Amino acid sequence: MASAIAVSKSGDAPAPSHEDIAAVLTTIFTAKLSHSSVDAAYALATLLQNSVGFRGLQSYGILDEIKKAATDKKSPGRREGAMNALGALFEKMPPFQRLTEVIFLIQEEGTVVLALDALSDKTGTVRESAQYAVDSLFNNLNAEAKVFGLLPVLTKYLGKKSGKWQGAVGALELIGRTADKAKMGMESLEVEKEKDILREAMGKNLQTLIPVVEGGMHDLKSEVAKQATKTMNSLTTLLQNDDIAPRIPLLVKSIEDPSTKSLQKAIHALSQTTFVAIVTSPVLAMLTPLLERSLNNPGTSQEVLRQTVVVVGNLTKLVHDPIEARTFLPKLQPGVKNVKERAALPEVREIASNALAVMDQAMADQDDGNIAHGAIDRTHPEDIQKAMDKHIKAVGQLSTFPGDSEIWGLAKQYISDMVAEVVNERQLDRVTQLIAPYLGPLMDAGDAEKVAEAVHQFYVDEDHRKFGQPITEDDGEVEVVNATFSLGYGGMLLLSHTNLRLLKGHRYGLCGRNGAGKSTLMRSIANGKLEGFPPQDEVKTCFVEHNQGEDADLSILEFIVRDPRFADESRERISEVLEEVGFTSGPEGRQSDQVGSLSGGWKMKLALARAMLMRADVLLLDEPTNHLDVVNIAWLQNYLKTHTEITSLIVSHDSGFLDEVCTDIYHYEQKKLAHYRGNLADFVKVKPEGKSYYTLSASQVQFKFPPPGILSGVKSNTRSILRMTGCSYTYPGSSKPSLHDVSCNLSLSSRVAIIGANGAGKSTLIKLLTGETIPQEGKVEKHPNLRIGYIKQHALEHVEMHLEKTPNQYLQWRYANGDDREVLMKQTRVLTPEDKAQMETPIDIGDGMGPRKIEALIGRQKYKKSFQYEVKWMNMIPKFNTMVSRETLSSKGFMKLIQEFDDHESSREGLGYRVLEPKVISKHFEDLGLDPEIANHNEISGLSGGQKVKVVLAGAMWNNPHLLVLDEPTNFLDRDSLGGLAVAIRDYKGGVIMISHNEEFVGALCPEQWHVADGRVAHKGHLAVSMDRFEDSRPGSSNVSSAVSSAVPSTVPSAVGTPVMSDAEGANDDMKFRARKKKKMTKKEKKEQEVRRRLRHIEWLNSPKGTPHPANTDDEADE
Repeated sequence: MASAIAVSKSGDAPAPSHEDIAAVLTTIFTAKLSHSSVDAAYALATLLQNSVGFRGLQSYGILDEIKKAATDKKSPGRREGAMNALGALFEKMPPFQRLTEVIFLIQEEGTVVLALDALSDKTGTVRESAQYAVDSLFNNLNAEAKVFGLLPVLTKYLGKKSGKWQGAVGALELIGRTADKAKMGMESLEVEKEKDILREAMGKNLQTLIPVVEGGMHDLKSEVAKQATKTMNSLTTLLQNDDIAPRIPLLVKSIEDPSTKSLQKAIHALSQTTFVAIVTSPVLAMLTPLLERSLNNPGTSQEVLRQTVVVVGNLTKLVHDPIEARTFLPKLQPGVKNVKERAALPEVREIASNALAVMDQAMADQDDGNIAHGAIDRTHPEDIQKAMDKHIKAVGQLSTFPGDSEIWGLAKQYISDMVAEVVNERQLDRVTQLIAPYLGPLMDAGDAEKVAEAVHQFYVDEDHRKFGQPITEDDGEVEVVNATFSLGYGGMLLLSHTNLRLLKGHRYGLCGRNGAGKSTLMRSIANGKLEGFPPQDEVKTCFVEHNQGEDADLSILEFIVRDPRFADESRERISEVLEEVGFTSGPEGRQSDQVGSLSGGWKMKLALARAMLMRADVLLLDEPTNHLDVVNIAWLQNYLKTHTEITSLIVSHDSGFLDEVCTDIYHYEQKKLAHYRGNLADFVKVKPEGKSYYTLSASQVQFKFPPPGILSGVKSNTRSILRMTGCSYTYPGSSKPSLHDVSCNLSLSSRVAIIGANGAGKSTLIKLLTGETIPQEGKVEKHPNLRIGYIKQHALEHVEMHLEKTPNQYLQWRYANGDDREVLMKQTRVLTPEDKAQMETPIDIGDGMGPRKIEALIGRQKYKKSFQYEVKWMNMIPKFNTMVSRETLSSKGFMKLIQEFDDHESSREGLGYRVLEPKVISKHFEDLGLDPEIANHNEISGLSGGQKVKVVLAGAMWNNPHLLVLDEPTNFLDRDSLGGLAVAIRDYKGGVIMISHNEEFVGALCPEQWHVADGRVAHKGHLAVSMDRFEDSRPGSSNVSSAVSSAVPSTVPSAVGTPVMSDAEGANDDMKFRARKKKKMTKKEKKEQEVRRRLRHIEWLNSPKGTPHPANTDDEADE
């Protein structure tokens, strides 16, 4: 009998006899001491390894004998020996012959069940041996085998109703340990690769695992329920979705406690989540049962139904793979259809209808043969089997020993499942090791490796066909970095086994969608945490950022001198480098300024100086142009291009900058870095979808600004509506004024860009114009009804005090009283102690009533070419109210009171076009690019930065402003939103004034520029706007500049403050506006006029003595 058993390829010893095997088994089962039994078990495994290998497990009936001993209820020793035998075989055989996995996990899966059942044995030594067996099997399986071999056995075991609870705990623990093994870390590249495979493959099996573990959470045995909850928490780490991560505890709680209340809490939390990350099968597997339960529960309220349907719609929009969509979404479709047809509220029915349309689109077939929604054509196990069969026939034949054909039939499916997974994950280097070890015992020496290599090469060629051939660099160039790595952040895998190769002197632009992980990659390199990237002592890397917050009280020179990295540099050398980037030396120079006093642009230049001192080999530049003016951007471009010894890796939304400096582009694609030669323009030719980096397009994000309201008396778009005359302002503690004797005008047609060096006073000019700051000299005048929409440089300041509100509630709060509450917070509106003292001072207006205190202004009407205001006097009833002219009130020191009332009236006039109700507000948010569902139901605290900016924009545009003021808009908007904003500004009918260093943005929109330098403002007008920078370039833009001061633009400030736009219509007039022209009245109108005048006269006769006679007019100058 023994002679019929083949000797293993790797074993040199002859096949043992049946008697030899039986003797060893007897020793294992009857040994008096546990260690003797274990030694005998190891001897059995070694005997098989050195001789017949995997074939001996069944040919000698070893597994049958182990089963008999394991179920011998009368002998604890035999049961213990059986577990020792299993443990030794599980430990020794799979690493030696991978084909034994097929026997243990598929052909004889009962062996694993024996070990799990033995965990409930009454004898402690048996339980210990069983745990040893379970641990040995788990520790000696590779990642693919755990998922495709072990997990199905465990799932099936947990599905049995007759199993022991201790075994269920053990099985659940193994599932949890498998998930924990997949957690990202900082281990070797090989280990991290295996983790990636485990994470992805197990994530795809969550659809099966979650219901099984959920059943365990409701088990009556507390130990099982406790372990199941722990395992469920481990499974949630596979979701790899930052949007869901904060909600995981609530989701697990809703599974553990399936009450209506916990379900509603979970659904509410999900509805408050902004989904931006791609949704994959693990997320769908986790959320589908929860959503299905909510949709199908008859007791679900309309509000919870609405939230559920919203979550379904939002998730579906981010499912990029139709195969995954068709797996999960059909379970939700009936429930959503039911909501569409039967929900009580029309709003809920409408949302359900929209969600169904999105679901249909997500599950759409590939009609035109192209890969729908960016999904990648998958490799299936059947494809692997065909490839293996083909190459096995080409190389040789499989062995024909008894039982081999049966083993190969099972092994072929097992191998195909594993290989298909690594091929789809593009980890092709694992193909060979998943085929050769399993085929080896069944083929002649060397043949298995040939088959494995042939299959590997076939799928390498297929990968190149799908994703393109990798670019090989020119020879002769110096390679600085060649790193292969994976990158994760916050539990999210951003890059998987990608290669980054940097050549000396090349400048690489790093491009990808927002959230792809560009800045994370840069910071990982800077912190020395990127595997394979050379350490600092080999390649000096400098991360250029403008964040010198520490040691803010030190002078700039001292700040650099004290840096330990520059200990070897002389003070003179440091001063020279600082001077090279613009920091002048000497006691009065910029090098003596404090670090904390630097603007964003100067901080960036300081960071560049530090990089120069480090003599960096690789510069990491994250948005380097954000705070640099045009001159310094040009300087940086020149610096990078001339220093050919420096390699640069650049992240920037400034397409002009990338075009100018980049020699190569790295683009994020399918969690890989794809390399393209050339600058951004060359990249766009190859990848047309990258055009959004290059043009200002509203294709992704669309903004639509409301038209500005009518300004009474302003019939020309070029008439001045806001004027500054001879204004100066000096910041407290500064010896030099930020602005000196500045004059300028703005009109409805203005498209003005304020240009200037960092710290020149651009933001100060804006603040003076908008009333945020009061000039110390000169005056700022505006049309009394002018409404201004102002977005600060730090845009989110507007909403950071209202994080608990929804955007809709924020807008209602802001305009609830009929005016803009944020305007009342301006410095020009806040009453100083002097203003409060003035309010307490009685005034005499010469009407015979004597001195009185003003309580409030409660009305306004035209009076000649100005206004008169209805004054409510302190401690006097309304019938004693008096109309007082604007000039009288102003001369007596009540200008802030007038401005506050003017603001109220202008806001009321703007809001006259608006109804402050949720439906109208929702439409307004939709016009500004924010989903109405988010605007109505999500708290501001849960919104992304880009969404908060849209809330700010919506708040500023609600009352139909005539003038939009933007301070550094390119700093707080991503590329897509910037394109939407640019198109909206281009089409806006009101005036726009902005500060921006982004030449692309300014050049496309602003024909006027105000240059701020040395406290002066110089005007440069009638510049040609570059309409070709818009993707939808079209002639005939309405963006016409206001009239300019001279035919030839002048950029040199004179000794006297330059009145910018001094020839603008009405530039030198008082800010008074004529009413409409008189027209001849009909007889009927004259009769009505006489009646009104008579009634007015009678009212005056009945008024207190001294009341001035009202003018004989209904509309001041109109009659």
